[in-house]
Amino acid sequence: GQDITARMAQEQEYARLIDTANAPIFGIDSNGLVNVWNRNASNLTGFSSEDVMGRHLVNEFITDDYKERVQAVFRNALNGVETANFEFPLVTKPGTRVEVLLNATTRRDEKNRVIGVVGIGQDITARINQEQEYARLIDAANAPIFGIDRDGRVDVWNQCAARLTGFGGEEVAGKRLVEEYITDDYKARVQEVFTKALAGEETANFEFPLVTKAGARLEVLLNATTRRDAQNRVTGVVGIGQDITAR
Repeated sequence: GQDITARMAQEQEYARLIDTANAPIFGIDSNGLVNVWNRNASNLTGFSSEDVMGRHLVNEFITDDYKERVQAVFRNALNGVETANFEFPLVTKPGTRVEVLLNATTRRDEKNRVIGVVGIGQDITARINQEQEYARLIDAANAPIFGIDRDGRVDVWNQCAARLTGFGGEEVAGKRLVEEYITDDYKARVQEVFTKALAGEETANFEFPLVTKAGARLEVLLNATTRRDAQNRVTGVVGIGQDITAR
């Protein structure tokens, strides 16, 4: 036989590193049953490793609205297709929801056969709460605020923008802001402002007209700000406006 002492020592060291890591780490076998659950995962969820070992991770610890998506990520990893930065909620022992950002990695044995999946997570509950609070503040603000994604499609449209233009958020979501809501004589200029903001160059006090649902022209004074994600990548533009029609 072969001397497996060194391999066992290495595995024990690996297990210790996982257990003391400053991130929630959990693993499942090829049947989806928990076989790794480190201290950080215990602290985060309130479930000890004894509570969860051998139980089906997706069926028992994932909220219903995410079961299928999480199962798909694990199924992919069991087929060697790994997923990075996947967000999903875990249910804690007290029954609250913890938002986790996960990297799902395929686990293999020494013969390179797939034996399960290990997930290294990050608790992003505070960030999600902050984003929801930010969305609420934007929606209730006393100024028209709208946002576009990298393709120029509307993904933010607050109550004030809806009141001012007559278009509700549902009507405009996903539509191209410049093509559909800017008067022809200003399309190129507004597009240029947005293109610059997508490149990180912001514009203050830019005047342009918006077309209302009733067909009237509204004069808006706009500050176009670059939007970025948690990794500082540009995700779009947010415009904070002021109705200057009466001026």
